[in-house]
Amino acid sequence: MDAARFTRAVVCRPSSTFAAGITKAQLGPPDLTVAETQHERYCAALQHAGLRLTRIPAAEEFPDGCFVEDVAVVTRAGAIYTHPGAPVRRGEVGYVRGWLETLVPTLATIEPPGTLDGGDVCDAEDRTFIGLTARTNEAGAAQLARILEPLGQHMTIVDLRPVPGLLHLKSGFAFLGDGRFACAPAIATLPEIAGLPLVTVEPDEAYAANAVRVNDVLLIASGHPLLEARLRGLGYDVVALAMSEFRKLDGGLSCLSLRF
Repeated sequence: MDAARFTRAVVCRPSSTFAAGITKAQLGPPDLTVAETQHERYCAALQHAGLRLTRIPAAEEFPDGCFVEDVAVVTRAGAIYTHPGAPVRRGEVGYVRGWLETLVPTLATIEPPGTLDGGDVCDAEDRTFIGLTARTNEAGAAQLARILEPLGQHMTIVDLRPVPGLLHLKSGFAFLGDGRFACAPAIATLPEIAGLPLVTVEPDEAYAANAVRVNDVLLIASGHPLLEARLRGLGYDVVALAMSEFRKLDGGLSCLSLRF
């Protein structure tokens, strides 16, 4: 089983208010200048993987606006707009929607009382994993499942609420293509995940479980040599990218783009 082929991505540069974003990481304030450099290198990596980028202008009213993945789930049939679990982020949906609607049709919108963040949705070809977290509730997951099942998707709900330290499902879980998943050790034994072909990440490299397969390239966060060596040994074309400033705001590689 291979990862889906992508041709486009939507990205949003960090805003001048980036340092005011939501975080529980306790890693200190992010440096905007460094974040901008890291974001540009991320964009270059997406382009190297064959994607054409649509760059949404940064908006000061949205400190977390660069994490565009959370506001939409893009499928082959169109975009599903989310209802983010953090109320302060809900205004981002309409902002990104104004740009995304010019690229893909609208399929549906998650409605209250449902909440859903795109970071809790892991697409693995014909199977979709939805994480229940502080940001995504049962009602939001059920709505997404009802939307996706007619498209032939097989749904797996993963309850991550008892697991400390994970903001989203994809904070510790990623589809690598070729039938494999990267997985943080904290969730590798969950019954919905344990039977999968896993590349389990060492505990001190758990952040790197948020990998992103983009066509023939696998993006991982730099500074995780054990995982990088293992993935290269499995035949992946690995590109390691600095993510220090986004990590300070609980963000990862997948958060920074909508790929379709």
